[in-house]
Amino acid sequence: MALDGIFMHSIVEELKSYLLNGRIDKVNQPEKDEIILSIKNDRKNYKLLISASSVYPKIHLTKISKVNPMQPPMFCMVLRKHINTGRIINIRQLDTDRVVFIDFEASDELGFNSIYTLVIEIMGRHSNITLIRQRDNMIMDSIKHITPAINSIRSLYPGIEYIFPPNSTKLSPFDYTREDFKTFITNNHIKLDKNFFSKIFTGVSSQFSKEMNYEFIHNDKDFSFENLDEIFEFSNQTFEKFKRNEFYFASYSCNGLVKDFYCKKLTYLNEYTEKLFSSPSEMLEDYYFEKDKADRLNNKSSDLQKLLNINLERCYKKSDILENTLKDCTNKDQYKIYGELLTANIYSLKKGDTSVKLQNYYTEDWDYVDIKLDENKTPTENIQYYFKKYTKAKKAEEAAKIQMDITVEEIEYLQSVLTNIKNAEDYESIEEIKRELMETGYIKFKKQCNKKNKVSKPMKFLSSDGIEIYVGKNNFQNDYLTLKFADKRDIWMHTKNIPGSHVIVKNFGNIPDRTLEEAAVIAAFYSKAKDSTKVPVDYTEVKQVHKPNGSKPGMVIYHTNKTIYVDPKKLDLEQLN
Repeated sequence: MALDGIFMHSIVEELKSYLLNGRIDKVNQPEKDEIILSIKNDRKNYKLLISASSVYPKIHLTKISKVNPMQPPMFCMVLRKHINTGRIINIRQLDTDRVVFIDFEASDELGFNSIYTLVIEIMGRHSNITLIRQRDNMIMDSIKHITPAINSIRSLYPGIEYIFPPNSTKLSPFDYTREDFKTFITNNHIKLDKNFFSKIFTGVSSQFSKEMNYEFIHNDKDFSFENLDEIFEFSNQTFEKFKRNEFYFASYSCNGLVKDFYCKKLTYLNEYTEKLFSSPSEMLEDYYFEKDKADRLNNKSSDLQKLLNINLERCYKKSDILENTLKDCTNKDQYKIYGELLTANIYSLKKGDTSVKLQNYYTEDWDYVDIKLDENKTPTENIQYYFKKYTKAKKAEEAAKIQMDITVEEIEYLQSVLTNIKNAEDYESIEEIKRELMETGYIKFKKQCNKKNKVSKPMKFLSSDGIEIYVGKNNFQNDYLTLKFADKRDIWMHTKNIPGSHVIVKNFGNIPDRTLEEAAVIAAFYSKAKDSTKVPVDYTEVKQVHKPNGSKPGMVIYHTNKTIYVDPKKLDLEQLN
């Protein structure tokens, strides 16, 4: 995605139009690498999201609210101390690089006005947010501390002088001449390819360079060194439009997946579906929110997923051992037969025999069978050996079957928890799953007194026919919905032999087929098979669903069900709190 210097220019221009002279009302830090500034300006409230995420760094206006930690991080406290109630006096960009400066005028501890600058560096894994005091260029704090041990060239931590990022050796797209253009190409041996413009100009991404190359060639123009004057005129005209703030905000998707976006129409993606936006902030929020949320939830639950995968691997190994044990026990009846045949013919046996050939009267044709004997044992001892071997195999088989049932149930439970984690949509759901694993003994913990955990509620949807549909977020909620909340006439749904959420459809009479299908789609979406097609979903009345004694959370059995096949997708249904 082309979040380059040119696109940053469009964002800076938008922020200037809304935030200049605004005052900071609140400072929050919902994530370890992300801050949200609440700003009041012209009797309107704005929220500015700034993220130094190594995966999705960004800066834009947002309308989404996030839950803040009970204890604000140190960087948040520093910002509150120095810029809270401060006024934004300038928003600027470092040339056309991905570095933005926001200047604040605020009162210091002695009541004197001081100028502070928030430096936002959008540079992939090197992204950072730093607060500096302008009068001495001192770093007050940064959201990521970069020490000499991490970076020997440039450090960012409190108490040292702020050093600007290394200057780009490329040309500024907003300030260059024809002579600069030609000289740079000659001195740097620039090749005429799709990345031609990104190699010359600061802030031009490879995606936008590809667009400029495509646009120039498809205007029946010669893209060659002999035609540099015309290439110069073309690039100059393109950048002049950005200087006049003539932007075209659009994203381009294929099969429902966004492939690219930019602040100019991308003609080389003419076969893709185009979606227009009124501002860069609106477009960035549309693209990044779900991806950033999924990435953060995955990071938050990575330890839990690792724990579950370790336990699943242990269960799979145990299952393989039990299967081999059961396979070895398939011949146990043969040992019993050998013992009985030897008993019936004990008169013909003597110590020192290594084998004996006897008629097997358990077969129709009384076939002869060779039975091995231990020459050092008496006939009675050889008989006892086979009976003991039979008894041992029988007991091993019985124990293995019991352990196999327990192991299979544990695998189903762990897979259901793993599915719930991957389908979690907020941090509270992750925390509840963590508490579930504590209570089921997979995580050791110390009991904490006088601490009340915030308990979330199951998801609640309203079908197209106005019927309530409830979905469990974890196995405790699944048990609650099915065994306590639901009426015996309500409809219970679950993906067939696939880990997933329990779904309850409230039944106040005849349920329309459309509602049943919507509930089945929801059940498939919140299951392990959410990325599959034609997923089987079983449904029956709640009175047909029972929980076996001693079974794990979320584990139930049911009878007399029907099955519907659906394609999982996120339905546009009203979701109630």
